[in-house]
Amino acid sequence: MNARPAADLDAPTLPAGLRAGLEAVSAALLVHDGEHIAFANDAMLRLLGRTADELPALSPQAWATASQQEQLRDYGRRCLDSEGALPVMEIEAVSASGTSRHLEITARRLTPEPGAAPLVLLTCQDLSDMRHVQNSLLEVGRVMYQIVENGPVASYVIDATHRVTHWNAACAQLTGRSSGQMLGEQETWRAFSAQARPTLAELIVDGSVETDGARHYGLALHHSPLLEDSYAYEGFFPQLGPNGRWLYVTAAPLRGIDGQVMGAIETLQDVTMRHEAEEQLRQHQAELESIVAQRTAELRLTHQELEAFLENASVGIIATRELQISRSNKKFAEILELPADLSVAEMPLRRFFLDDADFHELSRLASNALRAGTSLVQEMWLQTWTGRRIWVQLIAYASNPSGSTPGMWWLLQDHSEVMRAQEELVRNYRNIQETNARLEEAQNQLLQSEKMASIGQLAAGVAHEINNPIGFVNSNLGTLRRYVEQLLALVQAYASRERGAPDPELARLKQAADLEFIAEDLPSLLGDSEDGLSRVRKIVQDLKDFSRVDHADWQDADLNQGLESTLNVVMNEVKYRADVKRAYGTLPPVRCLAGQLNQVFMNLIVNAAHAMPAERRGTITLATGVEAQDERDWAWIEVADDGCGMPPEVQRRIFEPFYTTKPVGQGTGLGLSMAFSIVQKHGGRIEVQSAPGEGTRFRVWVPVAGPVSSR
Repeated sequence: MNARPAADLDAPTLPAGLRAGLEAVSAALLVHDGEHIAFANDAMLRLLGRTADELPALSPQAWATASQQEQLRDYGRRCLDSEGALPVMEIEAVSASGTSRHLEITARRLTPEPGAAPLVLLTCQDLSDMRHVQNSLLEVGRVMYQIVENGPVASYVIDATHRVTHWNAACAQLTGRSSGQMLGEQETWRAFSAQARPTLAELIVDGSVETDGARHYGLALHHSPLLEDSYAYEGFFPQLGPNGRWLYVTAAPLRGIDGQVMGAIETLQDVTMRHEAEEQLRQHQAELESIVAQRTAELRLTHQELEAFLENASVGIIATRELQISRSNKKFAEILELPADLSVAEMPLRRFFLDDADFHELSRLASNALRAGTSLVQEMWLQTWTGRRIWVQLIAYASNPSGSTPGMWWLLQDHSEVMRAQEELVRNYRNIQETNARLEEAQNQLLQSEKMASIGQLAAGVAHEINNPIGFVNSNLGTLRRYVEQLLALVQAYASRERGAPDPELARLKQAADLEFIAEDLPSLLGDSEDGLSRVRKIVQDLKDFSRVDHADWQDADLNQGLESTLNVVMNEVKYRADVKRAYGTLPPVRCLAGQLNQVFMNLIVNAAHAMPAERRGTITLATGVEAQDERDWAWIEVADDGCGMPPEVQRRIFEPFYTTKPVGQGTGLGLSMAFSIVQKHGGRIEVQSAPGEGTRFRVWVPVAGPVSSR
């Protein structure tokens, strides 16, 4: 470095306050007046490898390389003539030990105090490490480019817009298209096919391999076992060569630092000879193994670069031997909140587990993975150095599993926030499921209720329409009976007063009419007709009572009458299977929705009839009564049968929506569920007693005064 004579060592002096302020700045600072160095803080002295006592002997530009000293001197002079900061410039500095450092400097004019001569304030930033990293990345890039370009396997690379960015010599030789023809080209398929078809690399870039891959490449397309997210297929390309070629095509995504797909690489291996002879296949396989070995050797050369990036990885990384930590990176210390001065070498991994059970379970899984040489993915709770619980994803794989001291590599990511979000999502999902189940149950019960209401309205309408003609037919039969009786009396009176020889024609007609039989049989026919009409009218009335269209609101109803009407409506389901016994008690009027309770009775009676075995006729017992419970009067209706009965596991589920023991197509599983809901609406309950082979007894309890909401 250039030194100045002793006569020139008249450096300007900085005020104490300014000097103290500059000394407190962490960045490297140097102050000079164009000729003398006035001040350099500790950071600058460390950068130059100098002491404060050595500065007066140096000129302001003496610490730069000889080729840049003149440029640095002019930079300082321009600063003295300018008001604002000058553009940054890069200088190669030489320390006292001869070490070169690349610095980025910024100059700004500084007036230490009013009236004082201006000074130059240089702010220096060391770019040496950044340059080293840049050069390392460029070197890795050049190595990777040479691997792709000079590799014996045909390969090309496309970017996110499908433009070809690399087309190696092997690919040019395979397709007959040079890199000059293909670089920048978006229609890569033209090099391989006469018809438009997206290449495998293009499908990977578009993210449509799973959806569109089979359509373009059929069942030959599959996941490649070599790389994650890579795909492969084997196909015939008639456009390549004079007779076409068989190619084994593999493609894998190229991802940026953020993990996003920024392109894809596709390799094409000519396997034509394999399809011609098995011997040629073995030779080609040997060539491929040689290529893989060559590439493996080339990848080993990048070990040092990967080692440098390991320390700055975004995930925690540790290496263990027999579950003792042998090394770790900065991110691991950050996740586990380790003190800055703590060494983790030989630290037991158990230190970060909540209990022995978790540690032993992970040890077992790690041992299995170590023996198998496979990876292990596990998520679990750990504790930091300060005792805080964190949810961590652990990814482990064996390192040197066949060596004398096999170990494990561990990758750790703090997923505590993800875990909390997942737990919240699971809770919300379960709540939504429960809500949907309740809505579905309510919807189906509402649908069933609407269907029953529609059937009730239809039955009431039919009953009303039938009732009118039955009324006048019944009236006409009564009138007809009176007319016939009068006519018969008149005929008998004529016969009793007949004098002299009868008229032959009248005698013939009398014999043909058989008036004596008519007089005897006609009243019987009229009686049977009137009895039939009474039965029809009873059925119509039962239909009206069951439907209760005119009683859709809460009202006082006779449940014995409703039970009897419901029995008459479903008698067709019962009379061929069982006999019905009645044990009705005296019930007071019950406040209820009579039509809905009739639906409950109908479901219980029909289920009782269906429970009868086919080989014998059963008995259904209908009983009613009233009891006082909890200072309230309760009416109960009981439907009992001596059918097949139910085991306990069926009894626990009979009121679930859609649960049925009937064959498919013969039951909806909504009958008892809807009955349960109706009884709940009335503030009541349903009791069931059953045993296999002993029959079943259902007892419905409803408050006589009705629920509070109905009053």
